[in-house]
Parts: sequence; C-alpha cells; structure tokens
Amino acid sequence: MIRTLIVDDEPPSRRRVRDLLAEDPEFTLVGECGDGAEAVALLREEPCDLVFLDVQMPELNGLEAARLLAQGDGPAVIFVTAYDCYALPAFEVHAVDYLLKPFDRDRFQKALAWAKTAVRRDRGEAPAAPAEPPRDRKPVDRLTIKTTGRIYFVNASEIDWVEAAGNYLRLHSGPKTHMLRETMNNLEARLDPARFWRIHRSTIVNVERIRELQPLFHGDYVAILRDGKELTLSRTYRRSLPGLFGEGI
Repeated sequence: MIRTLIVDDEPPSRRRVRDLLAEDPEFTLVGECGDGAEAVALLREEPCDLVFLDVQMPELNGLEAARLLAQGDGPAVIFVTAYDCYALPAFEVHAVDYLLKPFDRDRFQKALAWAKTAVRRDRGEAPAAPAEPPRDRKPVDRLTIKTTGRIYFVNASEIDWVEAAGNYLRLHSGPKTHMLRETMNNLEARLDPARFWRIHRSTIVNVERIRELQPLFHGDYVAILRDGKELTLSRTYRRSLPGLFGEGI
C-alpha cells in the first residue's frame, strides 16, 4: 500500500483528491491537513509515501513544506494548485507531478501512475522499463512544450543542455528554462546523436555548446560550456561517446 496524505486549505479540493484516490486500491489515506505546518508536524509522527500538496496555504506554504519534507527520506510530492507559475520551483524540490486545478480523472490517474513509479523506486523495487522510441527514426527538429492553455515549440538546435527534474526534464536554452514531461531515455532517443550526447544519467548536452573538457578523478571529466556552466561527464557515459574529443579521454 502507498500511504498518502492530502494537504490543502480548501475542503472541496481535499474532497476531490480523496474521492479520486479512493478509486485506486494501491493507495491508503493516512490523513488530511489544512496547512503546511500541520502536515510537517503530522509526518514526523506518521510517515507516509506520498503527499498531495497545495502551494498557497496559511502558516507554511506548499513549497516551504516540500523543502522541509525533502530533508532525509521524505515522501514523494504531487503539487495540486490553481497556479502554473510555481511549476519550476516545484520541480526544484523534486516534485513527482504538478496538478493544475481543475483536473479530470484521467489527468489524476496519470499523476498516480508517476507516483507509483517514484515510490517503488524509493523502496528499491524495480519498475518495468519504459518503451523507448526506435533509434532509426529521424531526429526531431523541435520539441512541443505544453503548459496551461498554451502549446509552444522549442527548436532542438536552441537547447544548450538538459537535466532530469523528477518525472520531468528541464531544458536549458540560454536564459530560458522549459519543463518537458518525458524520460531522459526517450528524449535521448529522439534527439540527433551527432549533436546531443548523454554525459551523465541525468544530463544531456549539446556538444556545440562545450568549450572544453577538464579531467576530474576516477575517469570522470567536467564539461565546461561556453557560458561557464560546468557539467559532469561520467566515466560510464564517456565510453559510449563518439571519438570527437580524440582517443585521449
């Protein structure tokens, strides 16, 4: 069972999550709270696996509560809010998902599926490997980014590097950052392998942005981008890279 807590200062919102949660027998509700401070106090006495967390609440808001819960072996967090402006800070605290009110049953069930994967991973259980797109398809020229009420596109050539952010990916393009709901393996398979290299389990980099490589310890390197950003080139992924940097590394 996945022990779950609902935290929201609005009773109708808590009821909506509670009713939908009751449809899935893998989840059991351990309690409900009206603010972040109450939730943090409860979780110290009653640990759980998953928290549905509102953002704007009295006493202690959801982001502040999530930062406290992230200390140690905290629960997985799904933010539930009416505002999309908190998405980036939400995933900076490793949120599993970000549900925008109002949401339907299908969207809620997708969030539960992500939560199950996250909880099983934290428990050390091996989830089934996701299907990956075939490598023989033509690399994508642009990626589709979906936000509330908007669909826009990012040219692949404009991406500097990509990092994992929970169940999302954070695409860095100059000063801009975009959130994409996709796995690192799937995105790697869709991008042009001559331009984008997987240099770490949580990092893909546009090789045209790399200024230099500097050796670290135990076969790792640091990739320094043109803007000064430093990324770790893991020994494990170094072996699978093309020989563009020569045989010396």
